[in-house]
Amino acid sequence: MTESISTPLDSGANRLRNKVCIVTGAGQGIGRATARRLGAEGGRIVVTERVEESAERTTAELQAHGGDATKIIADVSTLAGAQALMAETLNIYGRIDVLVNNVGGTIWIQPYHQYTEDQVNRELERTLYPTMWCCLAVLPIMMEQQSGSIVNLGSQSPRGLYRLPYAVGKRGIAALTKVLAMEYGRYGIRVNTVAPGGTAVPDRITPRNVIQEGVIAEEPDTDIYQAYREEMGQDIRNQQAIRRSGLPEEQAAAIAFLASDDASFITGQVINCSGGQS
Repeated sequence: MTESISTPLDSGANRLRNKVCIVTGAGQGIGRATARRLGAEGGRIVVTERVEESAERTTAELQAHGGDATKIIADVSTLAGAQALMAETLNIYGRIDVLVNNVGGTIWIQPYHQYTEDQVNRELERTLYPTMWCCLAVLPIMMEQQSGSIVNLGSQSPRGLYRLPYAVGKRGIAALTKVLAMEYGRYGIRVNTVAPGGTAVPDRITPRNVIQEGVIAEEPDTDIYQAYREEMGQDIRNQQAIRRSGLPEEQAAAIAFLASDDASFITGQVINCSGGQS
């Protein structure tokens, strides 16, 4: 059965009516919830994934509820992949109003001294590069339009345990957000970041440790690995004022606000959506 895509604002909100919205990593978790939320607010959604199954699920769900949704399979860990995504979106819709850079996520959870050079590179390729490449690919389009809203996904991980390369990537996204906001505000382009705290992902199709199709990341000894995960989780909870995991829909609500014209005078900001995580 297809899940409902209703939101608390369905009764009146139409803030993204007819806006073309690309959501990367829209097949599950925060990306899927964001595609649903932007679609519920009238957006024309480009569901971007590298996995056909998860892309099809989100796209079919949006279409079943009367939404305008198109799936594009793309690997945005490369500039060529990001450019192909933007070109195909332009070919279909003729413009790009909103880009949500959601792709990212840690692969390994372990102390930094246990990472190999290859692991560090793969973490950055997953978490930092997709946002950098997508911004680089979309900016000329938005400059020509003289308008656009980019919402990046950050994280509270820069204050945390056992995910240093991921945390470095997310801190880099915060820097990218500020610099791009300052450089491109003159073109009517806004750039902001939502930084989630610990968020539950109940609809995961692609496991966290899948690096690419057919390639599974090796993990440390199960007991040790589980201990790292538990300590990391407890560290997150200890920082929170609201003592629970966030919901993807709560992150999507913050993203929808920043994407919309309700945030027309907000740029260069990192908005924590973390239950008070410090």
